[in-house]
Amino acid sequence: MRCTIETHELTKKFALQKGFTDFFLHPLAKDEITAVEEVNIKIEKGELFGILGPNGAGKTTLIKMLCTLISPTEGTAYVNGYDIAKDSGKVRESIGFITADERSFYWRLTGRQNLKFFASLHNFYSYDAEKRVDELLSLIGLENRADDRFLSYSAGMKQRMAIARGLLNDPAVVFMDEPTKALDPGAAQNLREFIRERIVKEQRKTVFLSTHHLGEAEQLCDRIVIIDQGKIKVIGTIGELKSDLHKPNPTLGDVFVHHTGKEFKEEMAEHPQSGRRRMVHGMHGGRMRGMRF
Repeated sequence: MRCTIETHELTKKFALQKGFTDFFLHPLAKDEITAVEEVNIKIEKGELFGILGPNGAGKTTLIKMLCTLISPTEGTAYVNGYDIAKDSGKVRESIGFITADERSFYWRLTGRQNLKFFASLHNFYSYDAEKRVDELLSLIGLENRADDRFLSYSAGMKQRMAIARGLLNDPAVVFMDEPTKALDPGAAQNLREFIRERIVKEQRKTVFLSTHHLGEAEQLCDRIVIIDQGKIKVIGTIGELKSDLHKPNPTLGDVFVHHTGKEFKEEMAEHPQSGRRRMVHGMHGGRMRGMRF
């Protein structure tokens, strides 16, 4: 299998909740928003693939579909050879999902206790769980703080724990949604080096990265896709995208503006649809040693 991730016309539409007046005047009208529209991408094994887009472009929606957290409206996608609709359980078994907004840890438990609990969800018990947890604590450089309560951890330490949790099942594909968002510049840089050197180069995992940092995309990604209003605008290596502009010393910001008509803004919120109307949708069933970030 050459492509680890492959999508075909992948589309997601959300129903919009109607106000009383809209419902009364147009009871049969179907009111919806298209968050992702006919996306076609192919990502090879061991590739670090980045996705960029303005606020509300559909980046997180695309990731959630590929992780089987929400169902597509149309089209198909395969992750590790499994259909995200028909084989959602197998997809989840073979992926890791890491986000900057990790709220599922138990704050009164220690870091080690948290990882052992989540290991049990992957059917790791007793000696196997302890061995895997110890490996990951060493990998992320938290072995000396493993028995401290999670609530005492800094933002960078909590993010390291999120990474360890995402790697518990030794996934072939790791999805990262803005993993450096809550980190200071030094910690973020260390994390980027960790992702490139340990997760991609050494472990040969495929990484699908959503980021709001142009420098991060340039430093890490083998290829990127720029998405706007749910549609792919361009896809390729950083060098290819810059050379297509035919201008002296183009930047990735220039590429972004050229294809979207919008200035790139660092660390934008992903969900702008929280005003007049609310989107309604259903959920789908179910180191380097001593590295500090």
